[in-house]
Amino acid sequence: MSNEPLAYRMRPRNIDEIIGHEDIVGPTTNLYKMIKKGHVPSMLLYGPPGIGKTSLAFAIAGSVDTPFFALNATRAGKKDVEGIVGEAHFSGQVILFLDEIHRFNKLQQDTLLPHVENGSIILIGATTENPFHDVNPAIRSRCGEIKQLSRLTSDNLEQLVHQALKDDERGLGKIGINITEEQIQKIASAGNGDARKALNLLESVYYSSDEEDDVAIVKDSVVDSLAKQIGVFGDKKGDQFYNLISALQKSIRGSDVNAALYYLANCLENGDLVAVNRRLLVISYEDIGLADPAVGPHVLAAVQSAERLGMPEARIPLAQAVIEMCLAEKSNSGISAIDAAIHDVHKGNAGEIPPHLRDAHYGGAAELGVVGYKYPHNTPVGTFGGWVDQQYLPDKLAKREYYKPVHAGKEQRMASIYDKLKSFKK
Repeated sequence: MSNEPLAYRMRPRNIDEIIGHEDIVGPTTNLYKMIKKGHVPSMLLYGPPGIGKTSLAFAIAGSVDTPFFALNATRAGKKDVEGIVGEAHFSGQVILFLDEIHRFNKLQQDTLLPHVENGSIILIGATTENPFHDVNPAIRSRCGEIKQLSRLTSDNLEQLVHQALKDDERGLGKIGINITEEQIQKIASAGNGDARKALNLLESVYYSSDEEDDVAIVKDSVVDSLAKQIGVFGDKKGDQFYNLISALQKSIRGSDVNAALYYLANCLENGDLVAVNRRLLVISYEDIGLADPAVGPHVLAAVQSAERLGMPEARIPLAQAVIEMCLAEKSNSGISAIDAAIHDVHKGNAGEIPPHLRDAHYGGAAELGVVGYKYPHNTPVGTFGGWVDQQYLPDKLAKREYYKPVHAGKEQRMASIYDKLKSFKK
């Protein structure tokens, strides 16, 4: 058996061997039809690790009669790029697979881009980061196809495991392995959409199993033990981590306790407690807000407890905070109000501060017209304790309303006060 990892050996050799990604390169897709006719467009493949970006690139290359080269942008230098350009001149056209393309520097781009533009180099770039955020526009504009690959399904991974177990040439087909369908399902489930993890786990299970009469006998305890060690979905500080954080906030906003706890667990297992704490505190004011003003201080206390405790105990106060936020009434009136005011500031929608509101703590203020301020505490105490009708906004913005109350939870009382004060104004 080859020393190469099973996941490497089992890469599809052409597009007909690809498992999953039917929406990208299935038989009915335009890309599949183009490749079958020998035409490969420059493209960007975007998605989390282990879902088949590299495999897809190699499969595409194996489906056409065009010289193929692979570089990693984190290690490739200008000479590597110049070498590919030379091959393109010699061969007429080459396919270049560039992994981690978002790491490509300007000097490398300047060397490569004209040849991508004239078609002598077909560029297939792979990135785990959002190409619209992290890939240089010059490269992006020259890639006609931007394909976002989804994580493989458990059915896809089961099919892949079965294929590896049966393949005599590249897989484990020549080896006797006694493994149940339930154990295969566990391996596929533990892979969590990542083909590399699933095949690496299968290989580890084989090497960890005892043999009887040259047959590896796979035990549930071995599968369960190894499955716990293969890692979690996400990448600290990477694009997928921010997707998890986004899903956490949207689940809390949508009051789905179970989804929010699931995404919290993923975020915590990825190890960035600081980012999780910060986002939870933001959520308490952005999404619960004035509907339940007590939630903000509660979450702050949970965050401070988590910081003091550290993991794994930090999960306890944070889980409590997430559950409370999910089940609290929601209001975004606070963030909406301040964003509307900031929008006016940025647009230059400003006016002169009314004279009676300006600083009058200096001699000569009256001569400059800084007079007329009515001190509310000096007025008779009425329904709202010394309220006085006077203009506070500049004339240009006098009728502007930034705060639009949400009639939810404790904000209902604030909304009724706000509406009554409006009715008092002349």
